Amino acid sequence: MTGPAPAAVEILTFGCRLNAYESEVMRGHAVAAGMADAIIVNTCAVTAVAERQARQAIRRARRERPDAAIIVTGCAAQIDPAGFAAMPEVTRVLGNAEKLRPESWGDIPTERILVNDIMSVRETAGHLTAGFDGMARAYIQVQNGCDHRCTFCIIPYGRGPARSVPIGAIAAETRQLVERGFREIVLTGVDLTSYGPDLPGQPTLGQMIRRLLAAVPELERLRLSSLDPVEIDADLWRLIAEEPRLMPHLHLSIQAGDDMILKRMKRRHLRDDAIAVCARARSLRPGIVFGADLIAGFPTETDAMFRNSLALVDDCDLTFLHVFPYSARKGTPAARMPQLPVADRKARAAELRAAGERRLATFLAGQVGAEVSLLMEKPGEGRSEHYAPARLDSVAAIGSVVRARVESVVDGALMARAA
Repeated sequence: MTGPAPAAVEILTFGCRLNAYESEVMRGHAVAAGMADAIIVNTCAVTAVAERQARQAIRRARRERPDAAIIVTGCAAQIDPAGFAAMPEVTRVLGNAEKLRPESWGDIPTERILVNDIMSVRETAGHLTAGFDGMARAYIQVQNGCDHRCTFCIIPYGRGPARSVPIGAIAAETRQLVERGFREIVLTGVDLTSYGPDLPGQPTLGQMIRRLLAAVPELERLRLSSLDPVEIDADLWRLIAEEPRLMPHLHLSIQAGDDMILKRMKRRHLRDDAIAVCARARSLRPGIVFGADLIAGFPTETDAMFRNSLALVDDCDLTFLHVFPYSARKGTPAARMPQLPVADRKARAAELRAAGERRLATFLAGQVGAEVSLLMEKPGEGRSEHYAPARLDSVAAIGSVVRARVESVVDGALMARAA
């Protein structure tokens, strides 16, 4: 008679696509180290809400599995390791560099905190993953860290300096994932467009992508995580224009549409730069769509300044918005600026989201009658080349790519029939 099967490694991931990728790396390390009964909480520090959600998840996990080892890591843990270690539910805290090292996993040593100075990290290794169970697409970390200091952002203190993964390692991992059946890959990084200056020959992001696609011709679909609008290099512009495997959907780190607010954020672009980038991409790739990060209620933002950001949604024809009410992060310059009432921040965020929903509805309506290529994410549901949500009239395997024709739009999703 055999006993119950050991519990699988449970991972609670908060925040960005890079965290999603790193969670899979950690899963492999934990399984290899025999930590099948562990719960890993991969935290995010972008907003106070994200950090609060992680703490709530830790407490809930302990209630549900009182005997499990709870390992807390990620950006919030890197920035405030003592605060998480003080939680009685937590078994151990790992830093963002330590969590990706195999030797950090296994038997829990006596010290509860293993977090070193992230600013001393100078390399980002290629962490090969076996795949992403239950996911239609796979993510590959090609860059980490950030050398810029936007006044609202705490992430450089959680991720450290900008550093890049060598092209050979990226190609090797991509090839492995494609061989395992993944037809769409997403390249991720903290500051993706800063890729390359720390590598021999100083390749740009566009040069790396061009070489990657040449090295792995069987890769069908490639997406990019958030791009800085003023750092798109010449090779990437050519790929946007000429490479059909690069999906016609770019996500831009815009943050605001008012020049004074952008300057106070210490961003590297102005309003007209964002408009020009969208116009150029659209001229090179007709039909391309844009997502964007926008912050509502940044300190000192007047109603007129906010209206400039609101108008940018139409001026750039932004389709997919990630809107955040401004969240003051301790230790950032913006936290010391005159703050807006929280209610105003939330109201402006809601107005921006409503504008985004209108733009999305217009785009989806324009897709009726078009033929699309859907990457299936779950039974009967997938996303088009433009990342539009879609429902298929038939069931197809998760991860498969299905040609279909759009017949209508229902509840914010394309209704499509297999071609």
